[in-house]
Amino acid sequence: ESSSTAPLSSSAADTLSKNLEPYLNKNNLDDQVFSAMSADGGLKVTVATIRNLLNEFMIQHTMNPVPGDALGRATLCALMASNGMQEEQMFQLSMKGDGPLRECLTIVTGKGEARGYVGNPSLGDDFTLKEAIGGGTVQVVKNHPDWPRPYNGITAITHGDVDRDVGIYLAESEQRSCALAAATSWNGILCTAAGGYLVERLPDCPPETMAHMERNLAKLVEMNGDDGGAALPTNLMLEGKTAVDIASILLDGLGMEPLGQLEPKPKCPCSAEKLMRSLRLLPREEVDTILREEGKVEARCEFCGTVYRMGKEEIEKNFLEASVDASNDTDWGKEIEDKSDN
Repeated sequence: ESSSTAPLSSSAADTLSKNLEPYLNKNNLDDQVFSAMSADGGLKVTVATIRNLLNEFMIQHTMNPVPGDALGRATLCALMASNGMQEEQMFQLSMKGDGPLRECLTIVTGKGEARGYVGNPSLGDDFTLKEAIGGGTVQVVKNHPDWPRPYNGITAITHGDVDRDVGIYLAESEQRSCALAAATSWNGILCTAAGGYLVERLPDCPPETMAHMERNLAKLVEMNGDDGGAALPTNLMLEGKTAVDIASILLDGLGMEPLGQLEPKPKCPCSAEKLMRSLRLLPREEVDTILREEGKVEARCEFCGTVYRMGKEEIEKNFLEASVDASNDTDWGKEIEDKSDN
């Protein structure tokens, strides 16, 4: 099909190639979120690959592939939908359904730090993803340390495949005009590919730019293979296509100007100190009852699976040394700093 967009000159192509060098990620060896814009500023494209991160989640939660697929898709959607936010910001996405998975929740930060969990990690492959999630709601929470209150948004689960439901959320709740896809691929319990893309139409996007993008999207779907889009774009990633390659296909003929990249990493803020803070917020009689009956306190982080154990002597010592109100964030933070300095 003909296009009114002129091809790049050899010098312009060389310049683009050099501009892309910092973003190359052969065979998707590293996890990556790459973003670029069309030359006219009308479209933003974000492409993510998180195979390593998802395999780490699989180990943390001893998950089966169906729960892993749900958490992978949710994490991809969260990373792409929140791309460009400040490092201190957080973006929480949850799928709360009436299916046997019960819930799928992921939290990412502007630095690319990610954590998440599902309600039933051992759910077997006798359920499809749609059956596992069931009907329910897509819920998003955004927050920043300086905001007086978090932003909350909610829409209904319509499809149960995560990415299309998040796309509907972005359109209905945030009025963002976009095309979103996310998928994972598996060999047993090993994730072999996990990727997605988000194409977002920005204000004043020319109609001809949007029409050209629609043709590019159709081309990408065709290249990915005839599977109804269920594995879009992981089939391409299994063939060696990288985030930059996929962004280049989507922005072919539109000019591609890289915006940036980050490497998503698993990171959980849980700690023994936070467990102790939780104990100090309980009535002392309740803590004493637990120690009398169990002789210790044991807690497992639902995000990363780390197990914390505290004995009676350690807990009683901490109560004796407590000097601030544990419910006051500022005082608690200062107490932790003082302990670190010592």
